[in-house]
Amino acid sequence: MALSSHDAYSAGGGRRRRRSSRRGALSEINVTPLVDVMLVLLIVFMVSAPLLTVGVPLELPKTEASAIPDQSEPLTVSVRADGAVFIDEQETPFDSLSPRLIAMADGSTERPIYVRADGRASYATVAQVMAALASSGFTSINLLTETGGPSSGADQTAR
Repeated sequence: MALSSHDAYSAGGGRRRRRSSRRGALSEINVTPLVDVMLVLLIVFMVSAPLLTVGVPLELPKTEASAIPDQSEPLTVSVRADGAVFIDEQETPFDSLSPRLIAMADGSTERPIYVRADGRASYATVAQVMAALASSGFTSINLLTETGGPSSGADQTAR
């Protein structure tokens, strides 16, 4: 059987079409690995974010006050329900509270101090800690609470 010139042309043309379709498939970018990596990073950050809070585990009392704006690196004093006092995460005897805080603040009494007291801690212990801080010369003493507590009846729209 003899091939005509038309048959030979169509056989060659078919090969060219296959080659061009292969090149088109290679030019696409596969984003699946990128999405996989981004999802893994998202999960890692979601799991590690709650672990970044510094301090002793406490049950803070709830108030209606809003959060204060961030300032320079504060020192954190925590009072547990049993009356134990901590500076950051290190337990500190009450007698050495002021000298250690002054040493940690490099002698500056302008550095803010956050007092975190468990809601079940005695008022006398918390008052003694705050009085010791004030008598040491610290001027920026903040008592931390959680938001969402009972309302005092104040007008919320006045803010």
